[in-house]
Amino acid sequence: QVQLVESGGGLVQPGGSLRLSCAASGFAFSNYLVDWYRQAPGKEREWVARILSTGGSTNYADSVKGRFTISRDNAKNTVYLQMTSLKPEDTGVYYCNAQNFRRSYWGQGTQVTVSS
Repeated sequence: QVQLVESGGGLVQPGGSLRLSCAASGFAFSNYLVDWYRQAPGKEREWVARILSTGGSTNYADSVKGRFTISRDNAKNTVYLQMTSLKPEDTGVYYCNAQNFRRSYWGQGTQVTVSS
């Protein structure tokens, strides 16, 4: 059974940090690139960051560059999103997406709320 499960969300004050995890099972995760997306209430889903299958290349949206770091541990079938210097505008549901040229899988999302 294919699964992507996000975790690590929660409520944090502005300036704080969180680390999100995206754990995969049921498919050859190491052959897939992974993106993180987020969706704020009333807004469209927004791309946040990408990591290639080997972990050798990463990209970030301008809005998170310098504050977020994406990484992966293929031995654990997990991708991480380390978020620092969080801002209220980072609030939303964060989703991971694993894809290759044939298939695309989504997780169910984890809520991140940045508020004082």
